[in-house]
Amino acid sequence: MPLIEYREALNQAFAEEIERDPNVVLMGEEVAQYDGAYKVTRGLWKKYGDKRVVDTPISEAGFIGMGIGASMLGIRPVIELMFWSFAAVAYDQIINNAGQIRYMSGGLINCPIVIRGPANGGTNVGATHSHTPESWLAAIPGLKVVTAATGYDAKGLMKTAIRDNDPVMFMENTLLYGEKCEVPTEEYLIPLGKADCKREGTDVSLIAYGRAVLTALKAAKTLEAEHDISAEVIDLRSIRPLDEDAILESVRKTHRVVLVDENKPFCAVSAQISSLIMEKAFDELDGPVGRVCSLDAPAIYSPALEPLQLPTPDRVIKKVREVC
Repeated sequence: MPLIEYREALNQAFAEEIERDPNVVLMGEEVAQYDGAYKVTRGLWKKYGDKRVVDTPISEAGFIGMGIGASMLGIRPVIELMFWSFAAVAYDQIINNAGQIRYMSGGLINCPIVIRGPANGGTNVGATHSHTPESWLAAIPGLKVVTAATGYDAKGLMKTAIRDNDPVMFMENTLLYGEKCEVPTEEYLIPLGKADCKREGTDVSLIAYGRAVLTALKAAKTLEAEHDISAEVIDLRSIRPLDEDAILESVRKTHRVVLVDENKPFCAVSAQISSLIMEKAFDELDGPVGRVCSLDAPAIYSPALEPLQLPTPDRVIKKVREVC
């Protein structure tokens, strides 16, 4: 299989879906002639033209609202946000319109839209550009929230998201765009709500999503080599729908859990999963559920300090040794 970057895997997903379905349209700031702020849409405007790859004004409320309206009429827009932080100005459209229209119309109106872009800290762009809003959005019934740790997962999940009849919030990470992995040339889909075991283990379950999966894998490698601890790594891949069965199966196997999450800890995704484990697998636990999250403060601007705010392999190893 070809070894390609995460951004190229997304690019392939867009191209394949544009060719498959005439209703798929890419929209966002600088996605056309400029090839996208992160070059995820490179070459697509030249190949498919103005009607399929559309540059928008710098107005998230405007173009997300337009995309939601278009999706209600049968178009399948894929909307790029330069940062997910900027979606805050369009939350009325996302939550009150996209998230509620199928329910409020009695199932008569679908909203098949994908809103995507980076939702992460770690790039020294300040507190207003570094939010991780997956927990905010997953709290809204009607919205689906997806995140991918690898290019393979990103392509398969994106193709599924574009074909889904509900609004899908697709969370990416600028620090992953250049990461390479093997991606098949033949078409494949990854279902939403299906977690993936990235590493088998017997002593502790590391449950993560997005870039935190790579952090967990690095920690697991060190734990085995230096501490004789076998760590299983579960990649959620989607937050809503959530693969509860995969989580509970791993807990029943290892009996110890550390959740790794780049959210701030208060009301984080890991808090929800911790509650799930305590409610449905409490008797399986040989120790308390551990969590490793970003430090609970606005994103630090300093390049020297911000990496320490995010989960690190060392912090994960420390927490695993505590629960083990």
